[in-house]
Amino acid sequence: MPEQHIDMLRRGDEDETELIRRARQKDNAAFRILIQRHNRRLYRIARSVVRNDSEAEDVVQEAYVRAFTNLAKFRGDSSLATWLSRIVLNEALGRIRRRPMVDLTSIENQQRSPEETIFFPFGTAPIDPERIIAQREIHLIVERAIDDLPESFRTVLVARVIEEMSVEETAQLLGLRPETVKTRLNRARRFLRDAIERNIGPVLTNAFPFAGRRCERLTDNVLKRLSLPT
Repeated sequence: MPEQHIDMLRRGDEDETELIRRARQKDNAAFRILIQRHNRRLYRIARSVVRNDSEAEDVVQEAYVRAFTNLAKFRGDSSLATWLSRIVLNEALGRIRRRPMVDLTSIENQQRSPEETIFFPFGTAPIDPERIIAQREIHLIVERAIDDLPESFRTVLVARVIEEMSVEETAQLLGLRPETVKTRLNRARRFLRDAIERNIGPVLTNAFPFAGRRCERLTDNVLKRLSLPT
């Protein structure tokens, strides 16, 4: 593919219909752009269900392979983001259903495992060590509060607040009425306010990052599984 066309495809405003058409023709560049364009949203949705970083990555990877293998079946009745989100949600929920039943009392008494702790990257500019510690503590409080929400509230919160999906998009994704989405979001916010007290909005937008090496690694893994050059 000419370099000029690859640069055009990389633009954020590139027509998704064109990218889908090229992906159906096994265009490696189109696949890569589509994956990286949707990675963060899909990862956050998966993690809101499975509550584990590595398993969320597995869910997204499986969903991409399933979606792109069956891309011919995408009719465009909804956006590609919504279609992919549904596949991710179904894959994540399927994994939850397949988990063995455990004693809830023992879960409540368990300490959080290290792999469930997310450390956020900070800029290269010097930052006061105490500020770094404070930021990490706030992020951990937010993430733990989100993880502790009931699943029905957690998925709505991630879709509406963190991914900024509309009420209608969230309702369509989760198979709910818009009124139910609004009610669950209000309750989720109330629970979170109780957990972290105030200033939740600015912090939530940075929760569960998925970019850089992790984004590239997942993209490469999906392309390999689709037998496409990376």
